[in-house]
Amino acid sequence: MMNWWMVRAGDRNELIPVWKQKGVASVGWADFGNPKNYPTREALIQKSHEIYEEEKPATRIIWASQVWRFSHEIKAGDRIITYAKDKREYLVGIVTKEHEYNETIVDKHYPNVIHVKWEKKQIPRDQLSQEAKNSLGSTLTVFRVDNWGDELESLLTGKEQTTSEPENSEEEVIKNDFVQKALTMIQDKVDKLDPWQMQELVAGLLRAMGYNVKVSKKGPDRGVDILAHKDAFGFEKPIIKVQVKHRKSSSSGPEIQQLLGAHPIDANSIFVSTGGFTAAAENIGKQHNVKLIDLEELVKLIVQWYDKMPSETRSLLPLQKIYIPE
Repeated sequence: MMNWWMVRAGDRNELIPVWKQKGVASVGWADFGNPKNYPTREALIQKSHEIYEEEKPATRIIWASQVWRFSHEIKAGDRIITYAKDKREYLVGIVTKEHEYNETIVDKHYPNVIHVKWEKKQIPRDQLSQEAKNSLGSTLTVFRVDNWGDELESLLTGKEQTTSEPENSEEEVIKNDFVQKALTMIQDKVDKLDPWQMQELVAGLLRAMGYNVKVSKKGPDRGVDILAHKDAFGFEKPIIKVQVKHRKSSSSGPEIQQLLGAHPIDANSIFVSTGGFTAAAENIGKQHNVKLIDLEELVKLIVQWYDKMPSETRSLLPLQKIYIPE
């Protein structure tokens, strides 16, 4: 029986290029050594309690369980998917060789490797059903996605999809998983705003943080959409200039340079891009201390400051607070 698995490509999807080049997928937790040396999942969990004693007990169990599944449960012929956040699309592959522990294929930090034949075609996230988007938004590094295999296969092959009620997920219901699904739903809501609403949303976020804000009028902005400052007149530093790009494509290096060169030259810079950033843009941002905020980070900030946002800003993105147990 073929199973479908999601495997995250590092913290920021940075492993995708080497995965595609070498035809693999990999996970870390190198401190365990070769997980095949542990006779049972429980033995691996016990080791996790020893080497990750500073982490919460539930976290140790989750980490060990994911390593066990990757090394013992993923079989040749299974399907693997991973998410490329910068392009907002899913890569799909088929497992050609099961787990091996090798520090040289990717690097020593990601020594647990399976061999994968990656498909040339990718699946845009916007083509998925809302239920699939929510489910695939889990924060876990390795988890089963069998419920969405038919939908993913239909999108990959171009065949018409037959609708059916998904079965209950077998995954553990954990707090981080629940929170990430909620954040994914908010990302989808934010993504549906128009560019001017997005500009107002970012302005409202800055107001919640205690800044006085001036938003550029519609029309050419010469690289600056928002100016933020602490005092009423805008004299007191730090002054912050903000550019907001709300689109699917990644923001580029020249766009970061344009913000840096815009008036006022000595202001701090924030660049918000819901489509993410190219590698060149990230390099320029690091060199010039520009704060780069993608859709994922923007939503986390919105959730953090939501209660202090002006009511007109919250009306753009109505959210309801839900309490969950510790």
